[in-house]
Amino acid sequence: MKTSDFDYHLPESSIAQTPAEPRDSSRLLVLNRDSGKIEHRFFRDVKLFLHPGDLLILNQTRVIPARIFAKKESGGKVELLLLRKRDDLTWESLVGGKGLRVGKSVFVEVENKKIQVEILEILEGSERLIKFSEPIEPYFPKIGNIPLPPYIHEKLTDPERYQTVFAKETGSAAAPTAGLHFTPELLNEIKNMGVKIGLVTLHVGLDTFAPVNEENPEEHKIHTEWCELSQEVADLINETKRNGGRVIAVGTTSVRTLESAGNRESGIGNESQLPIPNSQISPFIGPTSIYILPGYQFKVVDAMITNFHLPKSTLIMLVSAFAGREKILETYETAIKEGYRFYSFGDAMLIL
Repeated sequence: MKTSDFDYHLPESSIAQTPAEPRDSSRLLVLNRDSGKIEHRFFRDVKLFLHPGDLLILNQTRVIPARIFAKKESGGKVELLLLRKRDDLTWESLVGGKGLRVGKSVFVEVENKKIQVEILEILEGSERLIKFSEPIEPYFPKIGNIPLPPYIHEKLTDPERYQTVFAKETGSAAAPTAGLHFTPELLNEIKNMGVKIGLVTLHVGLDTFAPVNEENPEEHKIHTEWCELSQEVADLINETKRNGGRVIAVGTTSVRTLESAGNRESGIGNESQLPIPNSQISPFIGPTSIYILPGYQFKVVDAMITNFHLPKSTLIMLVSAFAGREKILETYETAIKEGYRFYSFGDAMLIL
């Protein structure tokens, strides 16, 4: 298996620059893994493929307005992109600016005062461990900007369009984009059909979108993200499985949360290749670095809703593990020819 096995050519015109309006008017490609059959629908049609007794799992994380502009004492501009919070004052951050070594300070201007930002440690590349002189989160509404992925060049007029309608738990550097297609009305229709909905949390890091640069994808160092699966949702999963329903994950972040819990139940860690016969899923909370490559045996997820992913990314590897590499690449080729929109604001796939 090589990283180049997960490469494909995407015309720049296929990268969605703006979200669909309304949310559920985006397109939906439905792929049946067993037959290889493809259907072309709109996202609002997703309910036609759900059945009473199914369980839909949504990631309720909320994107923090983590892009902040600071200044050096000399007046030079510095861009901070907050990635992970260590404590009330300390953050792992991408820092854009020259000469920002350990011990250097910059400041953020807000409400006629200056909040000092000290560089504590150099991490990888342009990542730094920084410390604010006071908690910065209360000032997010005034100084924070939603960090859109670099392939989106259009200005987002409504920041809420980069949040799901069910986002509650603040902590992500990027949106769980498969969830962006749902409207409150569509979710109510789905509930009224007898489909249960469970909420998990996985705070998305920017590393999610990073390409795999190693020739052998197994040598890639997977990122770690914090996730939580509650007792209530564990009970819903176990009940669904007992009654013959399907667990349908919305987005790769939900998949990673569910499979992290499933791997723990197997007792042999993230690299487990064994299904869990008659096992009960338990609550799960903490960091996960689960890395799903072809050959992985899914333990919890029966179907998934996902967007179209970047070439050579861990995400296209994950969906290839679920549906087969060749089938995914053929489906992506079909989607490009049919004019589907790709990436964060793009269209969706339902893989059954």
